Amino acid sequence: MKPIRVMLVEDDPVWLTGIQDLINQEEDMEVVGTAATKTHALHQFESCHSDVVILDINLTENNLDGIELALDLMDRKESTKIIMMTSLTREEVIVDSFSAGVVNYLNKLHFKEIVPAIRDAYHNRSNIHPSAALALRQEFLRLKREEDQNLLTTSEKEILQRIHKGETQSEMEKSLFISKRTIKNHINRILKKMGLKSSKDAAAIAKKKKMI
Repeated sequence: MKPIRVMLVEDDPVWLTGIQDLINQEEDMEVVGTAATKTHALHQFESCHSDVVILDINLTENNLDGIELALDLMDRKESTKIIMMTSLTREEVIVDSFSAGVVNYLNKLHFKEIVPAIRDAYHNRSNIHPSAALALRQEFLRLKREEDQNLLTTSEKEILQRIHKGETQSEMEKSLFISKRTIKNHINRILKKMGLKSSKDAAAIAKKKKMI
């Protein structure tokens, strides 16, 4: 069986040797290239024809140049499977790494999990490490909340707020100094945007999602 060809990019020689030894113990994979800098990694990548790249996120002090390298590698070969392995746990760094095209993100505390992670990446199995998956979930929720907040105009939010408080259209007409026709137009646009048929349901959902 053809072994999985792995390239390691790590500036710490102790970590590099340790991960290399760990991978080379496996019968179905082998390390075909190593690099400690971005420049060397790009050169190695062109010649070693790796299937999976294990990449540290900081190759030059704390510059996060591993993310830049991931983007460069994806530009050269879109099918490249990149696993980020680092000690950094900041949510924004994890999200930026996946945005750059990596398929998994492992904290170095979980270095023994790199072997199954390599197999998953090679076989296109989306088994993202739980710590990274949590960060992605938080980012998804943040983006969804942001999308909800931007869905309605200020006037539409005002209408929904008053509907939630139980105001009738006649009462809103007097308090907002606008016509019933304008109020109905607002409500119709709200229902269309939210995909609902009832203004009361729209108000309840908007309150629950903290849109109003």
